[in-house]
Amino acid sequence: MDIVALERHSAVELLSCLRRVPLLEQPDVLIYAQALISLEQIHTRCLHPPQNYLWLQELRKTQELRWSLADWGVDLFRLDGYVTYTVRLADGEEAVYDLYPPIVEESFEADGTMALIINDGMHRLYLARMEWVIPQVTYVRGLPKEYPYYAFPRPGGWEGLDLLADNPDPQRYLKKSHRVRQNKALYRDFQAVFHNVGRSRSRLLKK
Repeated sequence: MDIVALERHSAVELLSCLRRVPLLEQPDVLIYAQALISLEQIHTRCLHPPQNYLWLQELRKTQELRWSLADWGVDLFRLDGYVTYTVRLADGEEAVYDLYPPIVEESFEADGTMALIINDGMHRLYLARMEWVIPQVTYVRGLPKEYPYYAFPRPGGWEGLDLLADNPDPQRYLKKSHRVRQNKALYRDFQAVFHNVGRSRSRLLKK
């Protein structure tokens, strides 16, 4: 991955951006506007993934991103804010990306369990597990009860999580257990505030 420019942003700037994140289908609802948000180091065993698999190709790209950021003196697992980085793509063009610590939300489930559900950053947190790192996360508390994360946490946590070479057929594989039929109504639209987050980085790895 060819990073050609990088800009650091403080934790204060990160929190300011997060408070402007809307729901995808209700842009007037700023989901984190009144939430308690902090940067915390939390062991991955305490976190609850909502999806049943990870994509091997994306995990490899995340590892490459970790190494490339390290060349700029940036620790993927300890951003202390967020970074904006520019990469030169294989076709010679450039693309700008923002990267913030994984988003973890406090979620109260029907059985009384309080789960720390991973909203964003699954592959980075899995990589942290592989490297025996306690990662820094963006910890969000005090969300409106009517707008929970759109899927349930996995009852088994990280155990039994599949690492797949390709995205599976959604008709044959359940990626997440959604809370409501219209699950996108609860989707947090980080893309409305940050550059190219949640989008594929498939073109970033040069052949």
